[in-house]
Amino acid sequence: MSDITESNLTLKVPTSSGEFEREPVPQSELKGANKFWGMYAGEHCAGTEFMIGPLFLLNGVSLQNIFLGLLLGNLLAVLSWRFLCAPIATQARLTLYYHLEKIAGDKLVILYNLANGILFCFLAGAMITVSATAVGIPFNIPMPTIDSVFPNSIAFVIIVLAVGSVIAIVAAKGYDTVAKFANVAAPWMILVFAACGIVAFKQLEVSDWAALNSLWSESIVFAQEGQAASSMSFWSVVFFGWFCNAAMHVGMSDLSVFRFAKKPSYGWASAAGMYVGHYMAWIAAAFMLAAQIKLLRDANPVPGPMAYSVAGIAGIICVIVAGWTTANPTIYRAGLAFQAIVPKVSRFKVTLFTGFIATVAGTFPAFAWKLLGFVGLYGTILAPIGAIIFFDWHFIRKGDAARLHHAKPSSSFSIPVLLSWLIPVGIAIYFIQVVGIAAHFFPLPCWIACGLLYLALNKKEATA
Repeated sequence: MSDITESNLTLKVPTSSGEFEREPVPQSELKGANKFWGMYAGEHCAGTEFMIGPLFLLNGVSLQNIFLGLLLGNLLAVLSWRFLCAPIATQARLTLYYHLEKIAGDKLVILYNLANGILFCFLAGAMITVSATAVGIPFNIPMPTIDSVFPNSIAFVIIVLAVGSVIAIVAAKGYDTVAKFANVAAPWMILVFAACGIVAFKQLEVSDWAALNSLWSESIVFAQEGQAASSMSFWSVVFFGWFCNAAMHVGMSDLSVFRFAKKPSYGWASAAGMYVGHYMAWIAAAFMLAAQIKLLRDANPVPGPMAYSVAGIAGIICVIVAGWTTANPTIYRAGLAFQAIVPKVSRFKVTLFTGFIATVAGTFPAFAWKLLGFVGLYGTILAPIGAIIFFDWHFIRKGDAARLHHAKPSSSFSIPVLLSWLIPVGIAIYFIQVVGIAAHFFPLPCWIACGLLYLALNKKEATA
């Protein structure tokens, strides 16, 4: 910790935005634990939950595998944030993008930042779609169905543009605004999610596990039009729960968030997102679809109408705000990625433009409906870069923050980093696209392979 203090004594004057995009965050700007518990609860008890929970049902996952698989998978995700990401973030205190630049060179980072920013824009766009499905209900605007790829009406496009504009402005105002928004919204949303799950469970009219399991199986058969096929086993659920946010924890994207934390133990704040959001809210949303199938014989999991049928106006408001609290930090992260490419342009302007890209993506509902596959793919592509940061920090920089802060890459475009990243990812994409193995199984082997390749290709530095 002494290295961090000494290096911070020589910090430059903070940037005008106060976001410290290209310098370590000074001690005077560190945030308390409540900022992180609120942000993670708000971000992960949010729009994606309305889609992912029902998609488990549509993919024929058994109730037992959902309850137990997510219990373990979410624990592994929390441990990844706490012991892999947060310790490096609270010592180096750099954004992912500036940290990587010091390892890989500014030219290679442009390639990574483009991939990172674009994929985050698509994820944020999916959440804008989720919010828009609720905004349209009071106006009786037909919503896209699960089979929709393109927008189904001009009215839907207008709603998406309006919602996306508000989200982009909030994200552009910076970390403090994003965190404050999450802290205000999270407690209320958590209660509404819980209420929706309880109401939906009561609508199922079951009194024991056997009855619930039987009704769940009947719902799967109805949703699959007479089939009862499961495409996700117990371990598939575990790996999905662990790596649906792979880019953020093992991929080190949340270095940009935890660089503001006073100490690495704040990494436990991710548990608020995993067990309130990725456990309670996913299961609640799955029950909502099961209730909709039972009462309306409708297996279309459009978030707005589904929540409205269970919780009325409160459900509509929850879907709207839930989309915002996921899209806000996602656009903030994407804005940092793009701003690292054009550092002379203000982060505010870059983030507004990023919000525009995400909003355009949000007009295409297919991004929201294909979340299970998409989050596994973006984790497979982005997470391995986190291995380069992790292995470099522990084996080359030896955990010395000052050594990293004063580091200059040997090349502006590191070939060892490029090869370490692209070789495992290229092999994984082949198995995903050609062999048909689910994408969420690949972040872990790609991460390990990438880190070992990086050390092998930088053997001289690693043994210095």
